[in-house]
Amino acid sequence: MTNALPVTLDDVHDAAARIKGVAHRTPVLRSRTLNALAGTEVFVKCENFQRIGAFKFRGAYNAVSRLTPEQLARGIASYSSGNHAQATALAARELGSTAVIVMPEDAPRSKKEATAGYGAEIVTYDRYTGDRVAIGEALAAERGLTLIPPYEHPHIIAGQGTAALELIEEVKDLGALLVPVGGGGLIAGCATAAKGLLPGIRVIGVEPEAGDDTKRSLAAGERVRIPIPRTIADGQAAEIPGELTFSVNRRLVDDIALVSDDDLRVAMRWAFERMKIVIEPSGASPLAALLSGRIPDLPPRVGMIVSGGNIDADRFAELCADAPG
Repeated sequence: MTNALPVTLDDVHDAAARIKGVAHRTPVLRSRTLNALAGTEVFVKCENFQRIGAFKFRGAYNAVSRLTPEQLARGIASYSSGNHAQATALAARELGSTAVIVMPEDAPRSKKEATAGYGAEIVTYDRYTGDRVAIGEALAAERGLTLIPPYEHPHIIAGQGTAALELIEEVKDLGALLVPVGGGGLIAGCATAAKGLLPGIRVIGVEPEAGDDTKRSLAAGERVRIPIPRTIADGQAAEIPGELTFSVNRRLVDDIALVSDDDLRVAMRWAFERMKIVIEPSGASPLAALLSGRIPDLPPRVGMIVSGGNIDADRFAELCADAPG
């Protein structure tokens, strides 16, 4: 392993300049009630207010905007459970290109409809038997498209890191940063920004218990594959960390906390009732970890990335109604 990481703080700053005025600079919310429950001061970076309703637009636009005119004219391919699909579709539309997205058959209806609404063609597959990477690569090769993966790309990682960059610019010193973990692109980018700006900060990822591939991989010192997770957190249903993202996270991420699906339901309902925001299950994972006491010895000031809020009304109501307590 070389000393050089594939993404640097300079790359994140460059991404921030590229997406400025196109992506939203999302709000940072605070709650005295949350502070009291967590025993620390919490700063909530709300990427549920980002374009397409999730952080993914940051990385997608950063990557797509760097393509040549010829590549944009041929079109873009990708694969995603939903948020990167929407982000890539919108970035392609903004830049005058087209997108073909491979999505699981059971992807949330709202995410499929939004992706199609941004003009993308959707190709579906069975997430439990199909290989979305192989399907996406074959599709791109067959049609001459440029493949933009959801996290295994330095420009994607750098773009995602702008969420932490903005948070730290706004609130200054933080002792810890809590970030949802799926394929690892968001936390890789955020860890790059956070450790570059605040070398002493603890970067803590949060995964669903059923999808603990990154926690297992960090413990083993190498990427570990698990069965396809069955969890309400569809955006975190990864079976193995990305190779590129893991090369960053194994060096910059300090710990991984795990939360149950019930923890996620409680956090979604709590955020709606107390903070008046809608969060999808994956985006609720850091809040779930705080509310359930899964992270001991928190410092006085903690940042949290709420990664998205893309969930249809019926599903949101169902999950909140099933929340324990």
